[in-house]
Amino acid sequence: MKNTFGNNLTVTVFGESHGPYIGFVMDGVTPGIKIDDEFIKHQLTLRRPSGAISTKRVEPDEYVVISGAFNGFTTGTPLTIIIPNTNTKSKDYDKTEFLARPGHADFTAECKYHGFQDYHGGGHFSGRITAAIVAAGAILIPALKEKGIIIGTHIKSLGGIKDISFSAYEKELAFLNDAEFPVLNEAAKFEMIEKIKDAASKGDSVGGVLETVVLNMPAGVGEPMFDSVESLLSHALFSIPAVKGVEFGAGFDMADAYGSEFNDAFYMDGDKVRTKTNNNGGINGGITNGMPIIFKTAVKPTPSIYKKQDTIDYKALVDKEILIEGRHDPAIIHRARVVVDSITAITVADLLVGRFGTDYLK
Repeated sequence: MKNTFGNNLTVTVFGESHGPYIGFVMDGVTPGIKIDDEFIKHQLTLRRPSGAISTKRVEPDEYVVISGAFNGFTTGTPLTIIIPNTNTKSKDYDKTEFLARPGHADFTAECKYHGFQDYHGGGHFSGRITAAIVAAGAILIPALKEKGIIIGTHIKSLGGIKDISFSAYEKELAFLNDAEFPVLNEAAKFEMIEKIKDAASKGDSVGGVLETVVLNMPAGVGEPMFDSVESLLSHALFSIPAVKGVEFGAGFDMADAYGSEFNDAFYMDGDKVRTKTNNNGGINGGITNGMPIIFKTAVKPTPSIYKKQDTIDYKALVDKEILIEGRHDPAIIHRARVVVDSITAITVADLLVGRFGTDYLK
């Protein structure tokens, strides 16, 4: 199993959904970064379930810093944070131990780990593990902001309902990063919430698309081939459970058009190089060009639904029906946005440390 991401600044996540703890170890972190407890708590709150549109499993996420910090700052040695799991109901999963839940990793986990995996709550495959990613991102997001680099995400669409596009980036990101339900258009927010509630009332779920912006990333960061900015961000984003697609800039819309329609023309803005459009999402040849990095992330509907489904018993090798019980989200996209922001911060920080040195974020 490979649970470590990054080249220069690395993050290793560990734990299971119903185990005693989840957490992360961050290595290569710049010494002297402030551990902002209030911000970490704020970020974890954005991920935490809330109300009728989320699961009833609510964890307090009372994290503990156990290494790599002294007097409220990172020391530069491996930073480790653990988060206890305190609200588990493992018995909900015992009756379906050998049934492959459609859309889940039960069958593939059995193939890889030969029955030794912890199946309760999905074990290590659970979205619960993303709380550790959020805590790790909460260390780096303020440090990036000190360098002028700001990250933010909104729900671009949910169940066919669309939000408006970004326009005034900094103002909108400041709003979104405090919003419990990250949408720019209030009318779209109401419709999306009603769509989630309607799916929940039917025992079903909905998915959607997140749109993320990274502002003020310096030009010249990234590599032209296997460690391109797109490659590393996609690698990281696909580690988030339920992510099934990533596109940069205009993405797939460019495939059916002419180059003259989607090339980004350059111009001088004083002494700064800009492009008149940003169809390439701030990246050319795998390297940042100084424009905002823009990408979209497709989040599938939550696979745990309260409907009978066809499946198999992978121990007895017979066909079965399954009706999933337990506590599940009718949609996870509003909770996933802070996970996307966090994994983006980890990736961006790693890229910057690789380009400018270990102490860049100090």
